[in-house]
Amino acid sequence: MRTVYVNGAYVPEDQAKVSVFDRGFLFADGVYEVTSVLDGKLIDFGGHCKRLRRSLGELEMRLDLSDEDLLAIHRELVARNDIDEGMIYLQVTRGAADRDFVFPPEDTPPTVVLFTQKKPLIESALAARGQKVITIEDKRWSRCDIKTVQLLYPSLAKMEAKAKGADDAWLVRDGFVTEGSSNNAYIVTSDGTIVTRDISSAILSGITRQAVLECARDLQMKIEERPFSVEEAENAVEAFSTSASGFVVPAVEIDGKPIGDGKPGPVATRLRSVYIEKMRQAAI
Repeated sequence: MRTVYVNGAYVPEDQAKVSVFDRGFLFADGVYEVTSVLDGKLIDFGGHCKRLRRSLGELEMRLDLSDEDLLAIHRELVARNDIDEGMIYLQVTRGAADRDFVFPPEDTPPTVVLFTQKKPLIESALAARGQKVITIEDKRWSRCDIKTVQLLYPSLAKMEAKAKGADDAWLVRDGFVTEGSSNNAYIVTSDGTIVTRDISSAILSGITRQAVLECARDLQMKIEERPFSVEEAENAVEAFSTSASGFVVPAVEIDGKPIGDGKPGPVATRLRSVYIEKMRQAAI
C-alpha cells in the first residue's frame, strides 16, 4: 500500500482524507505539478517548482512550504514507496472553507497532497509504435498557462480519442493546434524544422517542452515557435508530443491520416533518446 502525504503527515493511502469543503473539490480551486522519477531521482524538479510558484501567484494562492521542503517531501515519498521509475503528483488547493464563490480568509491553510505512481517511463510501447491523434475544438478557458486541476475537458478529449480508436486528442482553436490534451504538440516540416506553438495563455508552458527544445538546439536543429494548422500537421514529415510522463512520444496518424510514412520518425526518436540521457545526468 502506498504512503501519501497529506497536510504535513505521511499516511497509508486508505487513511488519506481531505475535507468535503475543500475548494479543490467544490471549485477545482487548486493547482498541481507532476514530477517524473528515473533511477529513484527527480527529473527537472527545479522547473516544476518554478511553474508551481507561478501558478500559485496567478491565482493568489498561498503555500507555506519552501522549495527545499517540497524536495524533502518528494524524496521521502520516493524512499517510502520504493519508486525507481514513475511519477510524483503534487496538488495544492486554497483549503477548506464553507462554500462561497468569494475566496476564504487569507489565513485559511492550503491543502497540500502528494502521492506516487509507479510507471515504466523508458520502455514505452506507445513511444515505440507512435500515437494516433485526433483533432477536436479547444473549448477550455483562456488561462491555459495556469496548471489548474480543472481537467474535465482534457479528460473528455481523451475519452473521445479512445472512442475513435486513437490515443490522444490535439486541441484546435481558430484552425490552429494549441496543444495535446495533456502535452505539448510539435510537427517537423519537410526541411527538418521543428514547429511548436509559442508560449502564451493559450497553452501550458511545458517543463519537458523547454528541456526538449534545449536538446534540439544542442543538436543544431531548426526550431520555429509559432502556431501550426491542422493541414500543416497532416502534411508534416513527423509529429510528436512532449510531457513529464511521456517524455517525447512520436505521433504517426492524425484524424485517420498517416503522418509522413506512418512510423516514428528520426527527429522524435533522436530527441527522446537525448532527452532521457540528459535528464538522467541532471536528476537529483
